[in-house]
Amino acid sequence: MRVFYTDIFVLPLPEKHKFPMDKYRLTRERLLSEGILSSDELLVPPAADESLRLVHTADYLDAVLSGKIDARMQRRIGFPWSEELIERSRRSVGATIAALETAQEEGIGINLAGGTHHAYSDRGEGFCVFNDAAVATRVIQNSGLANVLILDCDVHQGNGTAAIFQGDDSVFTFSIHGASNYPYHKEKSDLDIGLPNDTTDAPYLEALSNGLQTIESQFQPEAVIFLAGADPFKCDRFGKLGLSKEGLKERDTMVFRWCRQLGLPVAVTMAGGYAEEIDDIVDIHCETVKEAKRQFQ
Repeated sequence: MRVFYTDIFVLPLPEKHKFPMDKYRLTRERLLSEGILSSDELLVPPAADESLRLVHTADYLDAVLSGKIDARMQRRIGFPWSEELIERSRRSVGATIAALETAQEEGIGINLAGGTHHAYSDRGEGFCVFNDAAVATRVIQNSGLANVLILDCDVHQGNGTAAIFQGDDSVFTFSIHGASNYPYHKEKSDLDIGLPNDTTDAPYLEALSNGLQTIESQFQPEAVIFLAGADPFKCDRFGKLGLSKEGLKERDTMVFRWCRQLGLPVAVTMAGGYAEEIDDIVDIHCETVKEAKRQFQ
């Protein structure tokens, strides 16, 4: 099982910044220490401009790559601009492209980062600069694949992804998220399931199962990008839902089994996770990788 990482590219964030950057490194280190990964996990090249331009506008790319984005845009993104921000964002997209290409060959590919679903074609927001799932989709479609399902189980709606693929019949966007959570203006995905605050394991899993059945009746994907967010967890600072770690593990099992039953290659990204205790985030991300290994090996 090939796993791609980007955690050596670290953003210089202000002290007490609310984004838990260390979760990526800690997740990889835990998986290595437990023998789930070997030392040959892969560092990928950054996404090239030509790949980013398949999704993002020339004006936006020129501004963000040159550091000419204004203070308002930096506030929307949530990170101060730096060369390290651009390198990290490029690498995260590159890892999702690599995971999706690997999935085409091996059934599964994993990016130990990614899931930057709030980035639009012409702007970034919500800790997202480039939309990795959207760029990976366009790259793989350029190589001959037709239909891609973006299966977004982050607690926040994938608003940027939904907007990018609005009206595109070759991409099905699905988002199961907190109805009252960020972003407060929701875009229209092909299928949205908005859940009330404090939704627990059983109703969440029932809603997800129903969603997968609906997708199956409406769309014939050839590949899946799965955003396996850790932020539906009940102790997440920004989540507002009530899932347990066991419930999140069952979510992953459901998604992976569904993909296997339909013979669908799946690229996995970690997406959000903001629990007060960083070990809780790491636990959830590690279980996603372990379940992928169990299901596909």
